[in-house]
Amino acid sequence: MKKEDVVAGMLAYIAHLREVGRYSTAKSYLDALRSFKCFCGMEEIPYAYIDKERLLLYQAWLSKRGCMRNTVSTYMRRIRHIYNLAVEAGEVSYIPNLFKGVFTGVESKRKKALPLDSLRSLMGTPRVEPEMRRTQLCFCLMFSFSGMAFVDFAHLRKENVKDGVLSYHRQKSGSFIRVEIPADVRLLLEELAVCTDKDSPYLFPFLSGKKTGEAAYAEYNGALLRFNRDLRSLAETCGVGEPVTSYTIRHSFATTLKEQDVPIEMISELLGHTSIKTTQIYLKSFSLERLSAVNRACFESVYKPVSEVG
Repeated sequence: MKKEDVVAGMLAYIAHLREVGRYSTAKSYLDALRSFKCFCGMEEIPYAYIDKERLLLYQAWLSKRGCMRNTVSTYMRRIRHIYNLAVEAGEVSYIPNLFKGVFTGVESKRKKALPLDSLRSLMGTPRVEPEMRRTQLCFCLMFSFSGMAFVDFAHLRKENVKDGVLSYHRQKSGSFIRVEIPADVRLLLEELAVCTDKDSPYLFPFLSGKKTGEAAYAEYNGALLRFNRDLRSLAETCGVGEPVTSYTIRHSFATTLKEQDVPIEMISELLGHTSIKTTQIYLKSFSLERLSAVNRACFESVYKPVSEVG
């Protein structure tokens, strides 16, 4: 491959990501590369081949194939990053605003939060099958642990719980989180922890602790796929019609707090976000009833009907 080549640059960066253990990000770049190669119909893609017109055509091609806007954005941002690295290395001349015409933002219209009655059904339906009970326990605990992401939940270690407090660093951002464990939540934790091998370093029974590198990443991905499958089964059993995934728990936690008038700054800190903008993406809009009530109360606090004269 030529040095001034998108494919070579992307593969080199993917290799670097794998070396530092960022396997999920590496997969994202590999997905973008495969997609762009398919669009171009070329095994070697010179940087000079990338221009505004071709990027717009690629965006239209992705949309026609049914890609969501956020997927389009991810692929474009991956290509842009490799292009910028090549510019920094002096391998290609800089073209101002090359990616300005394509979507590189975040589409946040689709909210994943569940209504309160669905949450109560998922967390409180009694007498479910033993395997389903395990999934229900996970749902309850992840919700109670400030809407914990599954990647953090699966990687919790036994030493993360001490004196009734859960302390850990988020896998994604490195943010330090501390959560007090109430007595009723401690009972749920103990019920789920019984399923974990006593020799395992992990608190819950998702990972073996015996794999490293890409094998460990593959083991985690397998656990995530099974958990999402089990969540779908739990939703069906509990009569919940909305889509339920591991992300649903986190979004539902955030939106429940919003409905309780908790300040967004506190919600952001509880979620371990480094930016309030990220938190805003998680939050579902208030219901029409809630907005109408606030609007009506505001109006009535100011408006006084004018008495008819005469």
